[in-house]
Order: sequence, then structure tokens, then C-alpha cells
Amino acid sequence: VSADGSTIAASESGFNTVHIFQRDSAADWAGELLPNATISNTELADAVDLTTQMKQAHWNVKGPNFIALHELFDAIHGRMLAHVDDLAERITALGGTAEGTARAAADGSTLPAYPLDVTDGAAHVAAVSTALAAFGKNLRAAIAEAAGIGDADTEDLFIGISRDVDKDLWLVEAHAQTGA
Repeated sequence: VSADGSTIAASESGFNTVHIFQRDSAADWAGELLPNATISNTELADAVDLTTQMKQAHWNVKGPNFIALHELFDAIHGRMLAHVDDLAERITALGGTAEGTARAAADGSTLPAYPLDVTDGAAHVAAVSTALAAFGKNLRAAIAEAAGIGDADTEDLFIGISRDVDKDLWLVEAHAQTGA
């Protein structure tokens, strides 16, 4: 037990060291970091929306690049599902409530609406690129906001998601490029 009354425990397993730091109650941590639960719910709504947009593209794409795009959109969906879970769990770890229903995402998402009338591969590439670029821009703002309140862990979470979104945007945009 440290001088401030918090409990510090460490456990080592192989090459990994796990440190657990506790205050008198979870509310002690939440009171310091709760503003990021609001930030994360905004990003959670965008992430849930993006996962559904990827499935919309996956289900409806047609054309000569069907299989490549069909599989790419599904892979992005899978990565986004993992990020949705991480965002929701971070919100609850900060003492907030994860607002992850489809209705909450529809009400809270800042992403542009996905066009429901497209089937052409090129149109899906354009729509998915727009959604990924918007989400990436929002994540970079959230990174700065988390840094501004001193929450390095949430900042790190957003950076990891941003890295994946930027890579996915590159993969999708490659389908819109022509050879040199």
C-alpha cells in the first residue's frame, strides 16, 4: 500500500509484467478521466456506424472487382468490430456508459450517411473512402482532445484505431487509382 492509500500490485508472467493500480474506489479514477467517456461515445457512435457501412458495401458491391472489394470491406468490418469493443470497454472503464446501440449510433454519428442505392464497385470505393477519411479526421481531433486532458491511455487507443483506419483508407483508395 502506497503513502496515498492506493493499492499497488504487480504480477509477472513470462516476459510480460502486469501492474494493477487501485484507488480507494473506481469512482476515484472515473472522476479524473470521465470527460473522455463523452469523447469516446462520439467515437463509438462513428465506429458503430462505420461497421454497418462496411457491411452495406460488402453485401451490395458488384462489378469486375467484386471479390477483392467484397473481401476488403468484410476485413475492414472485422477490424472495426474489435475497435468498437475497445472503445466501449474504455468508456465503461472510465466510469461512463457505452452508448453502442444502432439507434444511439444513428443519433450520435458524425459520419456522412452511406448511400443505399449504389452497387457499382467504384461507387462503393468512393463512399467507403469518404467514410474512412471522415472517421480518421474525427479520430485525430479526439487524439488531441484526449491529450489535452492528460488521458494518455485513451489517446493511445485513438492512435491505434487511427493507424488502422489510415491503412484501410489506403487499401480502399488503391482501387480508385490507375496505373502510372
